[in-house]
Amino acid sequence: MQIITKHLQRHLILALIAAITPIVVIAPGGAAAAGTPAVSVGTIVGQVTDAANQPVPRATVTIIRADGSSMRSTVSGSDGVYSFADVAPGEWSIISEADGFKNASPASLAVVASAATRHDIGMGASSAVARTAPAPAAAAAAASVTATVPEALQSPEPGPAVDKITPYADTDTTWANGTTRNSTPVFDTKFFTPEIRLDVNYLQSFNQPKDHTLVGSTEQFRSGEFQIEQVSFGGDFHWHNVRARFLSMFGEFATTTPRNDASAGVGAWDIQGAYKYMSEANAGYHWDVNHGLNVDAGIFVSYIGLFSYYNFDNWIYQPSFVSSNTPWFFNGLRIQWFPTQHLKIEPWLINGWQSYNKFNNHPGFGGQILWIPSDNVKMVFNSYTLGQDNLSNGVAVNPNGTLGGNFYGQGINPCNGGNPNADIGICNATYQAVNWAHVQRIHEDDSLLVKYYDSHGENGAGISKMAFSLTWDLGCEYGGGVSCTRGPNKESFIGVMAYNRTWFDKDLYALSFGGGFMNNPGRYLALLPPINQATAVTGSPYFTENPGQKLYQWDAQINFQYMPERWITWWTEADFRHSDVPYWTGAGGVTPPGGNNGSPASMVCNNGSVMGSDACAAEGGTWSPDLRKREVVWGAGVMVKF
Repeated sequence: MQIITKHLQRHLILALIAAITPIVVIAPGGAAAAGTPAVSVGTIVGQVTDAANQPVPRATVTIIRADGSSMRSTVSGSDGVYSFADVAPGEWSIISEADGFKNASPASLAVVASAATRHDIGMGASSAVARTAPAPAAAAAAASVTATVPEALQSPEPGPAVDKITPYADTDTTWANGTTRNSTPVFDTKFFTPEIRLDVNYLQSFNQPKDHTLVGSTEQFRSGEFQIEQVSFGGDFHWHNVRARFLSMFGEFATTTPRNDASAGVGAWDIQGAYKYMSEANAGYHWDVNHGLNVDAGIFVSYIGLFSYYNFDNWIYQPSFVSSNTPWFFNGLRIQWFPTQHLKIEPWLINGWQSYNKFNNHPGFGGQILWIPSDNVKMVFNSYTLGQDNLSNGVAVNPNGTLGGNFYGQGINPCNGGNPNADIGICNATYQAVNWAHVQRIHEDDSLLVKYYDSHGENGAGISKMAFSLTWDLGCEYGGGVSCTRGPNKESFIGVMAYNRTWFDKDLYALSFGGGFMNNPGRYLALLPPINQATAVTGSPYFTENPGQKLYQWDAQINFQYMPERWITWWTEADFRHSDVPYWTGAGGVTPPGGNNGSPASMVCNNGSVMGSDACAAEGGTWSPDLRKREVVWGAGVMVKF
């Protein structure tokens, strides 16, 4: 029994060492996920055994760099296992000696950054010392125990010392904005790679809203409170080229992200309720074509806007508008083709622009091109077209352009009153009507990321890395009575954001700053403030989003992060945001007197009731939310990702 126990312990230890061997998993949207090489050093691992393949404890293993500049030694454990961490890439020689054994012949090893080099050492028996081989029965019992571990639960085999096949295996982009910095999973098997995420924050708006509600963000939601933004469990399943990924979504994200999807207002069945607790759920198959071909269907994350849906992966907690206001997920079909090791071409056929359902007749079509030519450069190109991503309004349009009868799928007037500068649009039936069912959307989102300094660990507590990211977006809506470029019904979007990051003390600390702007006539990418619990489906009379209505906003952020381990980030951040129309929550809040009354599409009286035919004359007048043009938010929090 003791021999069996020792064999099992040895097997488990070797499995754990193999489990932390870097592998590559390409995350949905093209960002490198846990498993992408992350550091500029490698690892040497192995086991020392005798001629009978039994472990040799207390063997001295020595590695010597080819140029003689470095030499390190270690002693094998009771199971014969040895390891060297943080080994500089390059050529090394390895030797081993143990009492009672002939010294092993020197061997040459090529150590690769962010990879584990496996080298087992066989010791020859000395003529002066004879070792007793284990009894056949004991050896058979040990082999039986090993055989009971299912293959699916065994650790993955170590990858090649130099991987020229797996996409991006020879590059390190864990420094990049929107990419996790975890280089290897904590635990891994041939069948399943788990993933756990937790995000807790404390935010304080200097406007001090009395209802603690923040608006205009997909990352910041409550002021003056500790809140759990994300709790996610799941991971990647992989077996004989069959793929699946599932990640749950609990916390604030479970309600704050779905409320921005207006497709929930199309047809029956509560699809939003069915999907709200999943951030990713997709399955597919991998073919060994070129450097890989994956076909997946389901819900997958979008990297339009560069930043990851998951804050742990980002340089800034509250990104600028071209990230915060663009899709975090898609529902549909995705193909990932890697014609070379450094290039991915990924077309999408999806229900729509961050939508669980399809809005009208057309699905959305788009794709991503991801090019990572080296450790220092990353380029992402995202395109979207064809989608009819607005709720059909059900009001008919007469031949002369005025409004007529009432039937599904036709048009409605622009309601901007001919004044694009109006904060709240007023319907004007003399202007051209809009048939929202026929309005189509196009969007282009591109990013350039450059790491322009890397000390390679040789600068002590000083600057270790420096990098920047630049993202630019252009888009518009056209058809059905709206235009990309002119007229009172103009619907367009232009935005830019840029960030710089500096790491210190071997990546223990990081300081990031930057910001951006967006100009969005028609407000079709504006995040509707949750006034009286309004959503993208209900709309709000207090902040209308009609063709031609102006909206220009800009912001700036500065963020400091402390990262004592790769699995945790402590952060603090200050954000300034400005809007040319009242938009951010003021001291009075955006909640009606007495609380949300269940009618967000209606005006509210000062007693909290819905406005009736007397225009609130008997109810103390009309209530209005307190919206401001400026907002300063300070925040801090902790994020964990295993």
